[in-house]
Amino acid sequence: MRTAKARLASGDVTTVRLNSTDNAVSFDTDALVVGVHTGPDGPRPAPGAESVDEALGGRLAATLDAMGVKGKPGEIAKLPTFGALTAPLLAVVGLGDAPEGDYDPETLRRAAGNATRALAGTARVALALPATDAERVGAVALGGLLGAYSFTPYRTTGEQAAPVAELTVLSGADGAQAAIERATTVAESVSLVRDLVNTPPSDLWPARFAEIAEQTGSKAGLSVEVLDEKALKEQGFGGIVAVGQGSVNPPRLVRLAYSHPEAAKTIAFVGKGITFDSGGLSLKPAAAMDWMKSDMGGAGAVFGALVAIARLGLKVNAVGYLCLAENMPSGTAQRPSDVFTSYAGKTVEVLDTDAEGRLVLIDGIARAGQDNPDVIVDIATLTGAQIVALGWRTAGVMANDDELREEVVQAAGEQGEAAWGMPLPEELRKGLDSPIADIANLHPERFGGMLTAAVFLREFVPDGIRWAHIDMAGPAFNKGEPHGYTPKGGTGAITRTLVGLAERYAS
Repeated sequence: MRTAKARLASGDVTTVRLNSTDNAVSFDTDALVVGVHTGPDGPRPAPGAESVDEALGGRLAATLDAMGVKGKPGEIAKLPTFGALTAPLLAVVGLGDAPEGDYDPETLRRAAGNATRALAGTARVALALPATDAERVGAVALGGLLGAYSFTPYRTTGEQAAPVAELTVLSGADGAQAAIERATTVAESVSLVRDLVNTPPSDLWPARFAEIAEQTGSKAGLSVEVLDEKALKEQGFGGIVAVGQGSVNPPRLVRLAYSHPEAAKTIAFVGKGITFDSGGLSLKPAAAMDWMKSDMGGAGAVFGALVAIARLGLKVNAVGYLCLAENMPSGTAQRPSDVFTSYAGKTVEVLDTDAEGRLVLIDGIARAGQDNPDVIVDIATLTGAQIVALGWRTAGVMANDDELREEVVQAAGEQGEAAWGMPLPEELRKGLDSPIADIANLHPERFGGMLTAAVFLREFVPDGIRWAHIDMAGPAFNKGEPHGYTPKGGTGAITRTLVGLAERYAS
């Protein structure tokens, strides 16, 4: 039996084990997790639960039915085993309707995440879910790890149940150990991004983010370059400088690079990293500002993905840019009607200082073009219009290449992250015309704001390079209740999508 470890917030460590036993009934653990399906006559045990049902005298379905459990996704019930199993506690998670073929990995991720969230305070948990092959073993392990996440560095009072300390996935599938190790690496990166998003902006300003990226990235095997405010100004990164000039915490641009000697492709990721967004002089209303510590989620996703790519040793060259600034109002802040020159050489009239994310991204996109990548993908919590159009859980994907747009959407789906392809209507470009500069940063009409922002970004993509833009303003931060493996607060959204894209280009 081999083990892997994933470091979660506050120094907590969850150990992930693989055990090939087919006898969940006698497995030594504090809690055993099995799945149940919905059925016409009540819940039905899923594969992995049959032996447990038999040990309970065939009464599992009837007991759950009496408790009102239907087996729907998201449902969970805890039952004492009264000595019928070695584990003193049985946790049953709903899997919905039984599939006609293979289990959807995302169904298993969410079920495992529901279980580990509900079992916080339990030291050892075994997952006897339908992990019939390596992909599904990885899904169960990843969901369990992400569900066990907690963020407690700032808590000094009150009782907080510790996350599950030890997870065991019960499966004899071929390739299961490699799947466990990949899941562990990805979970570590997603948890890192969640930690960064959850950290108060008083403790995560641009220079501090850059320092973390430099330390962690170097340990992962990445080459790291950091440009401070002086270098940014000297080298012509006008957008990043303009956004950051109103803050006492100056901006940074971090370049992370990973290379593999057998790589045939190069991918570049560019992340919006506004460590706090007040809106600048175009000040946000208070109700829209309290969660703006999450406005660096795009840079977080790029950082987390690059760390995972390096640790996985993927056969691809990957470059990541973290465009870091704090958008604050002050006597030195940029003003509506200011004009700056971007890194690409184009001039931009700033009509609204709260449309700042696109201003740092254009510098990162133009700089990424110098790496001659096969594709550039930028990731940003860019517009409230994304939430209006697609809600809190689905990211919008736009691109200058239809095939790339669909590839990104498909990669997101494979990793269990919701994304939807959106158009780039040509008629929106005229609304960005400026009477005094090459382009304005805002369209005069409020409608189609997510699309207009992407049209603006497209103007700065180097000729001949395929580019995609992911707007994840909603998915990056969960303001509601936890669900599946998603906690309240920072989610680490799109990190897994970027890793999945890198794996595609590595193959």
